[in-house]
Amino acid sequence: MQSISRRLSILFVLCAVAAILLVTIFVNFTVSHKFNQYMLDIQNKRYERIVTYFEEAYKREGKWTKNTGIELMHEAYMGNYCLTLMDRNKQPVWGMDPEELLNQIHIGEMSVQDNGVYTTKSFEIIVDGKVVGFVDIGQYSSVLLSEEDLTFKSAINKSIVASGVLTLIIIGSFSLFFSKQFSTPIREVAKMSVSLSHGNFNAKSNINSNIEELEDLRKSINILAEKLNYQDTLRKRLVSDITHEIRTPLNVLQNNLEAMIDGVFPVTKEGLHYLNEEVIRFGKLINDLNLLKEFESESIKLNYETIYVDDLITEISRDFFMAAENKNINIEFMILSDENYQIIGDKDKIKQVFINLLSNSLKFTNNNGKILIKLYKENKNIIVELIDNGIGIKQEDLPFIFERLYRGDKSRNQIEGAGLGLTIVKNILELHNAMIKIDSEEGVGTTVRIYFDPTH
Repeated sequence: MQSISRRLSILFVLCAVAAILLVTIFVNFTVSHKFNQYMLDIQNKRYERIVTYFEEAYKREGKWTKNTGIELMHEAYMGNYCLTLMDRNKQPVWGMDPEELLNQIHIGEMSVQDNGVYTTKSFEIIVDGKVVGFVDIGQYSSVLLSEEDLTFKSAINKSIVASGVLTLIIIGSFSLFFSKQFSTPIREVAKMSVSLSHGNFNAKSNINSNIEELEDLRKSINILAEKLNYQDTLRKRLVSDITHEIRTPLNVLQNNLEAMIDGVFPVTKEGLHYLNEEVIRFGKLINDLNLLKEFESESIKLNYETIYVDDLITEISRDFFMAAENKNINIEFMILSDENYQIIGDKDKIKQVFINLLSNSLKFTNNNGKILIKLYKENKNIIVELIDNGIGIKQEDLPFIFERLYRGDKSRNQIEGAGLGLTIVKNILELHNAMIKIDSEEGVGTTVRIYFDPTH
């Protein structure tokens, strides 16, 4: 199994090799074709010049002689081609020996193509519209290349190969660099995911990447690790809290009952009433846990009906007036009139939301305190605010207040409660497509906002 860095490097190099080969073949073919075409053009111009020369010579002399155009013979030897001059009846006037040309090629700085095949081309010599003779131009292969020509072609081919090798080295270096840019953060995330799978939720990736998707992946896996660590902490604390919440009433019941059985405590009505309260508290905890289980398993059924939030809040608040008077807490309302506060939902469940919230406000607001209930509309949302000037919540506790059995600092733990009320509230509101937000400052008070969307 290969690493992603090795796989990417091989992929880059293979693509580069394929691209270089294709470019090399294409460039080599194009250069060779253009060069051969260039040589053919030079050769055709030579043919035209030779024919023109013999036409002018015939015009001057008026006939063919053994000396007509003989001066071209030296040039032909130098240019490695043979000339044969013939009259109109194709009888030779004079001609060159191809064997002498072949010997000259072998000892000179020339090279022939096509295995040295000797070819000739015959051209008519026309004067005043009449054919007065013929000239055969012969050479070994269709194109003869001088040493300079061969050096030029060789240099072109070598430069193409050198460019390909240099390009391959450059691309190979870049491929190693960029593959490392890709592979390092991915490898780090892969190691981190393995650590997470082994239960090491404190793992964290610190290698930054300038690639947006890889950086998003790194941040996501870090967030996942934090959430898993957080959930693992909650799980452990949940087990501890449930054990503590259940053990406390059981220990009270057991100790008191054993004391009554042993005759340490007398069996009195007041004692039995106290034990009954512990049983009720224990039963309430079990009921809350069962209710929370139903919400989280989404097995709870809602009975939808029309609810007027203003009437419901007013009705519930009356039930708390007596408890508020006992602590000398003033409950005030601020409900904007001429507004329709109608929603669709399960009235009993929504009622439980407000009961839990008002109960919390009363519990955590000191004597002579104040609770303000505001109801208004904003951007088509119905908003309920419960504002108190109670003991407040520490900032470090705010992110966890909706967790099961979570209870904050010691001052809040001294007040009776199992830490399930807000968890149940949030689950009920989520089933109604509503949202809850809590702002609080320790020693100042708490503001709870509920957002109902009447369209849902």
